[in-house]
Amino acid sequence: MSFRGKEMMKKLVKRVGAENITPELKEKLKACVPDAKVVMGRAKRGLYAGRHIQYGNRISEDGGNKSRRCWKPNVQDKRLFSYIFDRHIKVKVTTHALRCIDKAGGIDEYLLKTPYQKMDTEMGLFWKTKVEQKYAELGQMEVAFFTPEDEAKFEQGFKDLNIAKKDARREARRKLYGKKGGEEKGEEEASIEGVVGSVSHQEDDHGWLEAKA
Repeated sequence: MSFRGKEMMKKLVKRVGAENITPELKEKLKACVPDAKVVMGRAKRGLYAGRHIQYGNRISEDGGNKSRRCWKPNVQDKRLFSYIFDRHIKVKVTTHALRCIDKAGGIDEYLLKTPYQKMDTEMGLFWKTKVEQKYAELGQMEVAFFTPEDEAKFEQGFKDLNIAKKDARREARRKLYGKKGGEEKGEEEASIEGVVGSVSHQEDDHGWLEAKA
């Protein structure tokens, strides 16, 4: 294994954890880590699905003159949901990798189905190892089955809990907006009383002036 392959292997073992990798899985990683293939630096931080920078010639239309140029893959920042980890994974992916993920049925299925030799980036190998490790842990967990009566009880309990939450929110809104409505009503009554008092005062003054005349 070349120096570049050894460094990639060290990083993978360090990120996943040496105690979490079985010897068989370690041998698989060693056999599938790219040895001399040219991989872009930024491809180490994403899922590129074999799409990397390509080099070629730009040919002019007039004289057929050739000049060197390169083609870079279309890279997007995406948040992909993982059902195994029950959270979103923020990763840089190419549009080709997105099509492969959609075709596989999700990021978990893509990582599980894609062989190690096609995962030619550090992040791809890292997430594939983590998903396989988590999948093995889930496979060893005990599964409990409930009777239909217990399931009906659980469903009724969730319904009662949702109803209680709705009632609590409704009561909180009633207290909040009811208090504000009472304050506004008191202000309106005070303003109406002030207008009535000013009108009555004007009428008294007018009557006093007529009596004096």
